[in-house]
Amino acid sequence: MPDSSISRFFEKSRRERLDVVASFANLTDEELDILQNTDGGVSFDKADKMIENAIGTFALPLGVATNFKINGKDYVVPMVIEEPSVIAAASKGAKIARIKGGFEVTAEESFSIGQIQMLDVDIPFALEQIKNNSEKILELANSKSNTLSKMDKGAKEVSCKEIDTPSGKMLIVELLIDVGDAMGANVTNTMCEAVSPLIEEITGGRALLRILSNYSTRRLVKAKATFEKNAVGGELVVDNIIAAFEFADNDVYRAVTHNKGVMNGTIAVANAVGQDSRAIEAAANAYAAKSGNYRSLSKWSKDNDGNLVGLLEIPLSVGVVGGIANVHSVSKVCAKILGVSSAQELACVMTATGLAQNYSAIRALATEGIQKGHMRLHARNLAAAAGATTDQIDEIVHKMIVEKKISLDGAKELLEQI
Repeated sequence: MPDSSISRFFEKSRRERLDVVASFANLTDEELDILQNTDGGVSFDKADKMIENAIGTFALPLGVATNFKINGKDYVVPMVIEEPSVIAAASKGAKIARIKGGFEVTAEESFSIGQIQMLDVDIPFALEQIKNNSEKILELANSKSNTLSKMDKGAKEVSCKEIDTPSGKMLIVELLIDVGDAMGANVTNTMCEAVSPLIEEITGGRALLRILSNYSTRRLVKAKATFEKNAVGGELVVDNIIAAFEFADNDVYRAVTHNKGVMNGTIAVANAVGQDSRAIEAAANAYAAKSGNYRSLSKWSKDNDGNLVGLLEIPLSVGVVGGIANVHSVSKVCAKILGVSSAQELACVMTATGLAQNYSAIRALATEGIQKGHMRLHARNLAAAAGATTDQIDEIVHKMIVEKKISLDGAKELLEQI
């Protein structure tokens, strides 16, 4: 089994990094070429078919996080993000978690929720009619996906809820659909639209919206990791991290930034493998407010030995079939590097990455502060923006930090001196 704890990966050249990843993931020469020489994975011709009014493409940095052991399996995790320090932080968090065995993660089955909004309806009568015709509704829904039906998946339940609005009461009919290894938006929307005429017929009401909910509470993922207290920095650091979590869990201003740190990890993986990042973040933020107050997504405590224990539970709607990976060559290679075989496994990796990133961020905040590591990486970006060559960047970064002139003007001034 390949090992993801790759020593001093960040010090290697690009060619050496690619060779390590290629060996880990058994990449072909063609796949290596895609990572090295393509236009980011999407040609303009492809982009023009993906969106409207296309005028070009937009690339972001692609890196990999190392050291991840999740449910006993090693992963090199591709991450796409423009923010410095995130990939390094995720790798460091995974390295510390690895001491105690890595991450234990469970993911529920991939149940999507579709909603049909019914107006102008006698709700008691409609409830009875929908209950009596539930099998007929499910049969019609499942007729729209031969693939899911053959896999014993598809629409499984019909339920209803009544909501009060300023316009009056509405009946919301919900389909619970097992979408297998797909994210499931298209098939859910198709099924909702297919059954709405039947629901109108049997209830006498009028269907308006017929669409999935991105609040994927039937696709929860739970990650846990233990961080050895001495590797964390000792008992005081453990206690400080817990106090920092309690701040986030009880103050919305802190919670938003705290949860953004979780998403730094989760969404960077989502970007790399072509997932719907907007749906993921919307669901996570709704879940953070499920108690009525917006709170921390992660939970931090210590065990009987004083080790730090992190827990992260989020709703996560992802897929390994369909989506943009079909047309995005780099995304397809990233999926191979990650090496997951199901939507549940992908969800486990994404959630573990979010927890690793959250650990590193909250530890930095509770010790030396977030800026120490972040600003060193930011300084490298500034040096490059000032026009420094690869050979000049390290010298300029060192001088900017020593002279505390971490700015574009400072980088330009130092470059002129060199």
